[in-house]
Amino acid sequence: MRTSIALIACCFVIATANAADPPSSSEHGGSKPIASIRPNAPGSSGAASSSSASSSASAASSGPMGKGRAPVLSQREREDQAEAELSAKIAARLTIMRANQAARIAQQARAKKAAAIIAATPPPPPPPRHGTHWAYEGEDGPANWNKVNVDWARCGSGSRQSPIDIRDGMKVDLEQITFDYHPSSFSVTDNGHTVQVQVGGGNFITVQNRMYELTEFHFHRPSEERINGRGYEMVAHLVHRDGEGHLAVLALLMERGKPQSAVQTVWNNLPLEKFDTAAPSIVLDPNDLLPQRRDYFTFMGSMTTPPCDEGVLWLVMKEPIQASPAQMALFSRLYPYNARPVQPSSGRIIKESN
Repeated sequence: MRTSIALIACCFVIATANAADPPSSSEHGGSKPIASIRPNAPGSSGAASSSSASSSASAASSGPMGKGRAPVLSQREREDQAEAELSAKIAARLTIMRANQAARIAQQARAKKAAAIIAATPPPPPPPRHGTHWAYEGEDGPANWNKVNVDWARCGSGSRQSPIDIRDGMKVDLEQITFDYHPSSFSVTDNGHTVQVQVGGGNFITVQNRMYELTEFHFHRPSEERINGRGYEMVAHLVHRDGEGHLAVLALLMERGKPQSAVQTVWNNLPLEKFDTAAPSIVLDPNDLLPQRRDYFTFMGSMTTPPCDEGVLWLVMKEPIQASPAQMALFSRLYPYNARPVQPSSGRIIKESN
């Protein structure tokens, strides 16, 4: 605006000066021109100064921009700019936090899904067991024999297991058992479960038109078999085998009474350590174990120790044999309890002599 006023004033001064000037020398015939006063006119000088000042001001204002320097911001503009930068940082941080939260939620969902799949999947069956250790009590006792070894499944699932409580026998004319026993060599083993006596060959029984050879006998305390609910202090099992591998076990129930000569012979030759075997040079006569009366019960059953194989012919003598309290006490020091509990009879047929 100031520049415009200066220009207008300059034009006005020039116009006034031209109106006051005398005529030129050409008009009066003079040969020398008169010097013009316009360049030195006050108006003209002021206008030039004003124009110069305007140009300087314009250059001053435009000079810094021309050099690329940012314009100076006001306090309000700086605050707005700082607020905008803070909002941008907050927005970026929120974006990162939302992304992390979404990732965690997705991970939790995957973990939950995997857990649900695992929970819905039945566990694999345990590997089959082939243990060899069994006992009469504890985790490896009779109730778990079938779990110790898969080959002993009959101990838990068999339908003709022994021993049983002998009841309701059918009284019939059973043929007498023919005994063909002789004094024989023997050895005594403490096998960790009982005292077992291996007998030399040549000792036989004949029953039901089959001949079985005596292989060994061993002892249990208390008796495994019961008769009408009654148990005995001990029992001796005499194990026989025929030529086809069939087994017949003769059970001799034992009660306290006079000393038993064959039992004493065995006790005299016990090994000093468990799992050892003593092989004396003397002989043992199995006939010394037998009762006077030969009446018996018979039924089909199993061995009373693992693997509990069935198809065993059982012959349980009705008359018990006697052993002295000292003889029974000696065995009880070695094996106070080594009897399998009675098993279900499962409707099997039991015969007994008249």
